Amino acid sequence: MPHMHAFSDLRAILVKEGGGEKAQDLYLGEAERPTLKEGDGRVIVKVRYSIRAQRAVWAERAVLRCPKLTFTSIFRLRLCALHQIKAFGLNRMDIMQRQGKYPLPPGTSPIIGVEFSGTISEVGSSSFKVGEAVFGLATGGAYAEYISVPASMVVHKPEHVSWVQAAAVPENWLTAHQALFKIAEMQPGQSVLVHAGASGVGLAAIQLAKAFGAELVIATVGTDDKVKFVEQHGAKGINYKTQNFADEVAKLTSNQGVNVVIDFVGQSYWAKNLQSLARDGRMVLLGLLSGAKTQDPLDLSLLLYKRLRIEGTTLRSRSLEYQGELLQEFSSKALDKVFAKCAGGDGLDLVIHKVYDWKDIVDAHLEMEQAKNTGKIVMTIGDV
Repeated sequence: MPHMHAFSDLRAILVKEGGGEKAQDLYLGEAERPTLKEGDGRVIVKVRYSIRAQRAVWAERAVLRCPKLTFTSIFRLRLCALHQIKAFGLNRMDIMQRQGKYPLPPGTSPIIGVEFSGTISEVGSSSFKVGEAVFGLATGGAYAEYISVPASMVVHKPEHVSWVQAAAVPENWLTAHQALFKIAEMQPGQSVLVHAGASGVGLAAIQLAKAFGAELVIATVGTDDKVKFVEQHGAKGINYKTQNFADEVAKLTSNQGVNVVIDFVGQSYWAKNLQSLARDGRMVLLGLLSGAKTQDPLDLSLLLYKRLRIEGTTLRSRSLEYQGELLQEFSSKALDKVFAKCAGGDGLDLVIHKVYDWKDIVDAHLEMEQAKNTGKIVMTIGDV
């Protein structure tokens, strides 16, 4: 059985009592040392968590639960591996988790972060070797130096792809892939409306839709500069602050509407989204940035007469098996297109907004909270 680390001194980044709304509410404190008992199905891994509140600080903590598996069976079944993280991506859910507004899946590490790139440090799977470069998904714990995840949740990193580029892929591109193809079942020749078009998921959705045959991709954004930005990546941009996007969609589609809507906004867009959908249209709800409850009475007639299908999803709440299968599916169908430009060829753009050292995580969170980013924010650990 692979050697398991144990720690006598455990420090963790905690949130001030009653705090968490601000990034500066994080601080270095003492946390209960994780223990390992036969049959509880956990793997203990070492992590270091760096954040600038008053100064750079470190913490050591991680717990990964593998439901219905005993401690010894995890390695017999070769499900898990220990990874040394080189870079990790930021997502808006990270801010929500910090604020206590994001319900975590059962057994999830309290450490923030769901995507990473790094090297294999220890293996419980014969498909990987120590020292191999990988990137992948996690249900939590990626703001750390080490993480343990099922082997199905990582894939090999090509040599021509940097740690930063690899860490920018998993959450955004898999979320977009899932929404467009597994849920909305977008087909070549169809039209797509993507809200928050300049976000990481939005940019991924725009480019994947175009790459797989969408005839028209429309994207809403909040500034004229972002209109130009999304149009550089294949979408027709709409500034939702100065234009009524439902009216613009009607003009662009000759009053037919779009086949697919990818929405992160919720409440304030609900009625206009229904207006914007074509008959037999599909809407995938990925977020509730404006709120969870519609302000106006819910008009069900458009759902009925247009035969609309609406489905909400969060990738993080899916089972490990689902996420692993999605990663493998995306890798086989789309990853070459995503990484082609990294090798100097023609392909999709991995738009990196800014790269921070992980000790500057507060600055990075503030950048995302203020919606300054166009593309992905990535943190690095050490020299990459």
